[in-house]
Amino acid sequence: MEHRIRITPEAEVEGLEAVSELITRCAVAALEAEQAPEGCFVDVTIVDGDTIREINRENRDKDAVTDVLSFPMLEFYNGEWPEDVELDRNPEDDSLFLGDMILNYDRAVEQAEEYGHSVERECGFLTVHSMMHLLGYDHERSEEERQLQRKHEEAVLSALHLTRPTDQFEK
Repeated sequence: MEHRIRITPEAEVEGLEAVSELITRCAVAALEAEQAPEGCFVDVTIVDGDTIREINRENRDKDAVTDVLSFPMLEFYNGEWPEDVELDRNPEDDSLFLGDMILNYDRAVEQAEEYGHSVERECGFLTVHSMMHLLGYDHERSEEERQLQRKHEEAVLSALHLTRPTDQFEK
């Protein structure tokens, strides 16, 4: 059983098919790098700035536009899979729902320009970044954990050949 990444566009996306393929490729690569069991499922919604701002306000009490939000369904800590994770499989299709990713495509395009790299690199980064959050990494806990998350993100992005100049801004 393969991993399943469902992508629902709720905003205008130039080249939707290519963007969807990129998101899927990056999400699956992150799952493989983190040794995910077969059949993981992630629900991705592509939105605009107004929509993500509303979601951010309602769910995080932050009234601000952001680039990506992650809503994990399972309890992970820095990629460590819970021993009883198999109990969380959907009995209908045997999938393991990891959570939701909300991607602000407009912000990804803006940030790509700001940081001087491609939209592909930025969407890839945001996808991998969100996947790491779904797997329990959290750069806001401490500097050490921020570095750990970045290390895992950059390993996946390097394997996908979505690198950036080394002097780029650290997110």
